[in-house]
Amino acid sequence: MFSTNQVKIIHASVDQVWNRINDFHRLDWAPTVIERVEKIGHLAGNARGARRRLNGYLYENLLAIDEVKHQIKYSVDDGEFPITKQDIFNYVGIIKLNETKEGVTEMVWSSSWDSKNENAVAYYQEIYVALMEELDKSFHFIANKEFKIASVISMNSHVNLINN
Repeated sequence: MFSTNQVKIIHASVDQVWNRINDFHRLDWAPTVIERVEKIGHLAGNARGARRRLNGYLYENLLAIDEVKHQIKYSVDDGEFPITKQDIFNYVGIIKLNETKEGVTEMVWSSSWDSKNENAVAYYQEIYVALMEELDKSFHFIANKEFKIASVISMNSHVNLINN
């Protein structure tokens, strides 16, 4: 059995991170890693059994979602080498969010599977690290944008006071 375990601090609250990731059909927060998410079937993105295809070749299935524990469990059913159904089987991935005392989120992304090929370990580690980086960056972008908007509003208010 092979496994990976990645941990990253995401600079946002658990609720903010959960709201961003709890829809299995939504990965728009990682556009440099996931170019396309295709919903397979009729189930909503937070329903057990929801299925998706990522980037045209990676098939995943939502096994469980826990809104209280902020946890997602899913399987990878097929993909391209080194993650075809002939290369890996019994794949289970788990994403868990933990609140830190600083008010930010510790994200733990772990996975385990059986395989005849150890190349999948590096593949998954690279993907998950990149996804976690993109998720964290997505919150920095929003924070920076909100700061700039607040600065413009503040500057405009100051200008209005001078003109009046």
